[in-house]
Amino acid sequence: MKRLLEISKKTSRLLLGLMSGTAHDGVDATIAEIRARGQEIEIKFVYHFQYPFDDTLRAKISKAFSGTTEDICRLNFELGEVFAKAALICIKKAGLSSGDIDAIASHGQTIYHIPPEDGKAGSTLQIGEASVIAERTGIMVISDFRTRDMAAGGHGAPLVPLTDYIMFRKEGKVRVVNNIGGIANITVVTDKIDDVIAFDTGPGVSLINEAVRIFTEGEISFDRDGMQAEKGVVINKLLDELLGHAYFKKLPPKSTGRETFGKSLVANIIERYKDAEPENILATLTNFTALSIQKGYRDFVFPKFKVDEIILCGGGSKNRFLVKLLSGLLSPTEINPIEKYGIPSQAKEALSFAVLANETLSGRAGNIPGATGAEKRVVLGKITL
Repeated sequence: MKRLLEISKKTSRLLLGLMSGTAHDGVDATIAEIRARGQEIEIKFVYHFQYPFDDTLRAKISKAFSGTTEDICRLNFELGEVFAKAALICIKKAGLSSGDIDAIASHGQTIYHIPPEDGKAGSTLQIGEASVIAERTGIMVISDFRTRDMAAGGHGAPLVPLTDYIMFRKEGKVRVVNNIGGIANITVVTDKIDDVIAFDTGPGVSLINEAVRIFTEGEISFDRDGMQAEKGVVINKLLDELLGHAYFKKLPPKSTGRETFGKSLVANIIERYKDAEPENILATLTNFTALSIQKGYRDFVFPKFKVDEIILCGGGSKNRFLVKLLSGLLSPTEINPIEKYGIPSQAKEALSFAVLANETLSGRAGNIPGATGAEKRVVLGKITL
């Protein structure tokens, strides 16, 4: 407890964020220095390291999405070991020691996410045992960020808007931070935190990646630069069907996951369009992703805000063909990669959870009700000493 009290009083902290997203292809580890400047917070990016999952571990995670209690129980501890290893490697590569890090912020691996709907409470489960991470690293861990927001009536997602607001707020400007991970989400950043809105637009690269895995029998996990999709021809019937999905009719705040836009949907598509060429299905899924993101802007952002800039981040922002489609669909709004601001695209979400951990250690709320739909702002996360 003495260590916790010491860290809680610090005005500058060195924090390490850990994140494994919907694509479940590895752990992103990001170290950042977070400093209080009066009422403001200054974030200094320090180092990013990506620890890839091997094929065996990816298969275990994929199985756990619909697996037995034993599958999930065993994987919880195994992922704790993996997250701890990723953290220790990141610290070493950054030229630091474990004693330099004040705390680790671990999002974990989402296994299942059920948004609240029709008056029914939601639920969510992230694994990667925090006690294992703390034991192996000797560092305090803040984890399980989503559950407190959901207890307060929220979706538990998206939680990155606070970081987006801190980093990209600019007086007189409206910026949109557009993360394209397995699921795509956007945060509209304005002058006032109460005006911030954020929501999941739908699939990011989840459907594309699952299709590639099925077509290559697991040998390849993504369409590099969108090259295969760019060769294909859109299947208009399938595209229209996908764009008619009920999720797009819901109003923000809203969230979704691989339970809706994941393996089962892709398997169903490939079965029904078994005579279609793989590149044509990939072309359709990539165009669908781009159009679903555009729809989020068209329906919920552009009618309310004059957007000055869109900032792209996440693994999907490296899909050249997808970004090309988005640039055309969202023209003439200026679109820039997050690298313009000195942050590696893949580091952004892990960095966001480091910021949330800093808020937890300061006793401040980390959610934004306008983004998650929670009844109030609450302090997020659980602390493992």
